[in-house]
Amino acid sequence: MKNHTNRVTAGAALAFFLASGLSHAAPADTAITVFKTPWCGCCELWVEAMKEAGYPVTTTDLEDLSSIKKQASVPGDLEACHTAVVDGERKYVLEGHVPIEAVEKLLEEQPDIKGIAVPGMPSGSLGMGYDPNARYTVYSFDGVSGEAPAVFLETGVK
Repeated sequence: MKNHTNRVTAGAALAFFLASGLSHAAPADTAITVFKTPWCGCCELWVEAMKEAGYPVTTTDLEDLSSIKKQASVPGDLEACHTAVVDGERKYVLEGHVPIEAVEKLLEEQPDIKGIAVPGMPSGSLGMGYDPNARYTVYSFDGVSGEAPAVFLETGVK
Protein backbone atom coordinates (compact mmCIF):
# COMPACT_ATOMS: atom_id res chain seq x y z
CA MET A 1 0.00 0.00 0.00
CA LYS A 2 2.93 2.36 0.64
CA ASN A 3 3.88 2.43 -3.06
CA HIS A 4 0.33 3.41 -4.01
CA THR A 5 0.51 6.32 -1.57
CA ASN A 6 3.83 7.43 -3.08
CA ARG A 7 2.34 7.37 -6.58
CA VAL A 8 -0.62 9.47 -5.52
CA THR A 9 1.64 11.93 -3.72
CA ALA A 10 4.04 12.13 -6.68
CA GLY A 11 1.10 12.54 -9.05
CA ALA A 12 -0.23 15.39 -6.93
CA ALA A 13 3.22 17.00 -6.92
CA LEU A 14 3.46 16.69 -10.70
CA ALA A 15 0.00 18.22 -11.13
CA PHE A 16 1.04 21.14 -8.90
CA PHE A 17 4.23 21.79 -10.86
CA LEU A 18 2.43 21.64 -14.20
CA ALA A 19 -0.47 23.86 -13.08
CA SER A 20 1.19 26.47 -10.86
CA GLY A 21 2.25 29.82 -12.22
CA LEU A 22 5.50 30.14 -10.28
CA SER A 23 8.41 31.53 -12.24
CA HIS A 24 12.09 32.24 -11.83
CA ALA A 25 14.12 35.09 -13.24
CA ALA A 26 16.96 33.07 -14.79
CA PRO A 27 17.37 29.53 -16.10
CA ALA A 28 20.12 28.87 -13.54
CA ASP A 29 17.51 29.49 -10.82
CA THR A 30 15.02 27.14 -12.45
CA ALA A 31 14.18 24.16 -10.27
CA ILE A 32 13.80 20.67 -11.69
CA THR A 33 11.83 17.87 -10.05
CA VAL A 34 12.78 14.38 -11.24
CA PHE A 35 10.58 11.30 -10.92
CA LYS A 36 12.69 8.15 -11.23
CA THR A 37 13.02 4.60 -9.99
CA PRO A 38 15.23 4.10 -6.93
CA TRP A 39 17.53 1.60 -8.64
CA CYS A 40 18.35 3.56 -11.81
CA GLY A 41 21.99 4.66 -11.78
CA CYS A 42 21.86 6.46 -15.13
CA CYS A 43 19.00 8.64 -13.84
CA GLU A 44 21.12 9.58 -10.86
CA LEU A 45 24.01 10.52 -13.19
CA TRP A 46 21.61 12.77 -15.17
CA VAL A 47 20.44 14.39 -11.91
CA GLU A 48 24.04 15.03 -10.83
CA ALA A 49 24.89 16.60 -14.21
CA MET A 50 21.88 18.93 -13.94
CA LYS A 51 22.95 19.93 -10.42
CA GLU A 52 26.51 20.60 -11.64
CA ALA A 53 25.02 22.81 -14.37
CA GLY A 54 23.49 24.96 -11.62
CA TYR A 55 19.91 23.70 -11.52
CA PRO A 56 18.35 23.00 -8.14
CA VAL A 57 17.11 19.41 -8.49
CA THR A 58 14.90 17.33 -6.23
CA THR A 59 14.06 13.70 -6.85
CA THR A 60 11.11 11.48 -6.05
CA ASP A 61 11.80 7.75 -6.26
CA LEU A 62 8.91 5.52 -7.36
CA GLU A 63 8.80 1.89 -8.42
CA ASP A 64 6.28 2.59 -11.20
CA LEU A 65 6.44 5.78 -13.27
CA SER A 66 3.51 5.00 -15.60
CA SER A 67 1.07 7.33 -13.80
CA ILE A 68 3.63 10.16 -13.85
CA LYS A 69 4.27 9.73 -17.59
CA LYS A 70 0.53 9.63 -18.28
CA GLN A 71 -0.14 12.75 -16.22
CA ALA A 72 2.75 14.53 -17.96
CA SER A 73 1.26 13.56 -21.37
CA VAL A 74 4.47 11.84 -22.50
CA PRO A 75 3.72 9.90 -25.71
CA GLY A 76 4.49 6.18 -25.40
CA ASP A 77 7.04 6.24 -28.21
CA LEU A 78 9.02 8.98 -26.42
CA GLU A 79 9.17 7.35 -22.98
CA ALA A 80 12.48 6.87 -21.21
CA CYS A 81 13.66 5.94 -17.73
CA HIS A 82 12.80 9.16 -15.86
CA THR A 83 10.45 12.12 -16.12
CA ALA A 84 11.30 15.61 -14.91
CA VAL A 85 9.35 18.84 -14.59
CA VAL A 86 11.01 22.23 -15.01
CA ASP A 87 9.56 24.90 -12.75
CA GLY A 88 10.46 28.04 -14.66
CA GLU A 89 8.68 30.88 -16.38
CA ARG A 90 6.73 28.11 -18.11
CA LYS A 91 6.29 24.53 -16.94
CA TYR A 92 7.95 21.97 -19.16
CA VAL A 93 8.38 18.20 -19.05
CA LEU A 94 11.81 16.68 -19.67
CA GLU A 95 11.58 13.00 -20.55
CA GLY A 96 14.72 10.92 -20.35
CA HIS A 97 18.35 11.83 -20.90
CA VAL A 98 17.75 15.33 -22.25
CA PRO A 99 21.08 17.16 -22.72
CA ILE A 100 21.75 20.43 -20.93
CA GLU A 101 21.94 22.36 -24.21
CA ALA A 102 18.38 21.26 -25.04
CA VAL A 103 17.15 22.40 -21.61
CA GLU A 104 18.87 25.76 -22.09
CA LYS A 105 17.36 26.13 -25.58
CA LEU A 106 13.92 25.25 -24.22
CA LEU A 107 14.12 27.80 -21.42
CA GLU A 108 15.53 30.50 -23.69
CA GLU A 109 13.05 30.07 -26.55
CA GLN A 110 10.03 29.06 -24.43
CA PRO A 111 8.13 27.41 -27.28
CA ASP A 112 4.45 26.56 -26.96
CA ILE A 113 4.98 22.85 -26.28
CA LYS A 114 4.43 20.47 -23.39
CA GLY A 115 8.01 19.25 -23.23
CA ILE A 116 11.02 17.60 -24.82
CA ALA A 117 12.19 14.01 -24.78
CA VAL A 118 15.08 11.71 -25.56
CA PRO A 119 13.37 8.32 -26.00
CA GLY A 120 15.01 5.21 -24.67
CA MET A 121 18.51 5.43 -23.30
CA PRO A 122 20.86 6.38 -26.16
CA SER A 123 24.53 5.63 -25.66
CA GLY A 124 26.50 8.83 -25.16
CA SER A 125 23.54 10.84 -23.89
CA LEU A 126 23.75 12.69 -20.56
CA GLY A 127 23.83 10.00 -17.88
CA MET A 128 24.59 7.25 -20.41
CA GLY A 129 28.38 7.60 -20.72
CA TYR A 130 28.10 11.21 -21.85
CA ASP A 131 29.85 11.92 -25.14
CA PRO A 132 29.37 15.43 -26.58
CA ASN A 133 29.78 13.96 -30.09
CA ALA A 134 27.06 11.30 -29.61
CA ARG A 135 24.33 11.50 -32.23
CA TYR A 136 20.71 11.27 -31.10
CA THR A 137 17.54 13.30 -31.45
CA VAL A 138 15.69 15.39 -28.86
CA TYR A 139 11.99 15.56 -29.74
CA SER A 140 9.35 18.08 -28.69
CA PHE A 141 5.80 17.06 -27.91
CA ASP A 142 2.67 19.05 -27.28
CA GLY A 143 0.67 16.65 -25.13
CA VAL A 144 -2.10 16.27 -27.70
CA SER A 145 -2.99 12.65 -28.37
CA GLY A 146 -2.14 11.57 -31.90
CA GLU A 147 0.12 14.53 -32.68
CA ALA A 148 3.50 13.49 -34.02
CA PRO A 149 6.57 14.67 -32.10
CA ALA A 150 8.83 17.18 -33.83
CA VAL A 151 12.61 17.35 -33.89
CA PHE A 152 13.71 19.88 -31.27
CA LEU A 153 17.48 19.35 -31.38
CA GLU A 154 19.95 17.02 -33.06
CA THR A 155 23.05 16.30 -30.99
CA GLY A 156 26.50 15.47 -32.32
CA VAL A 157 25.82 17.36 -35.54
CA LYS A 158 28.60 19.65 -36.66
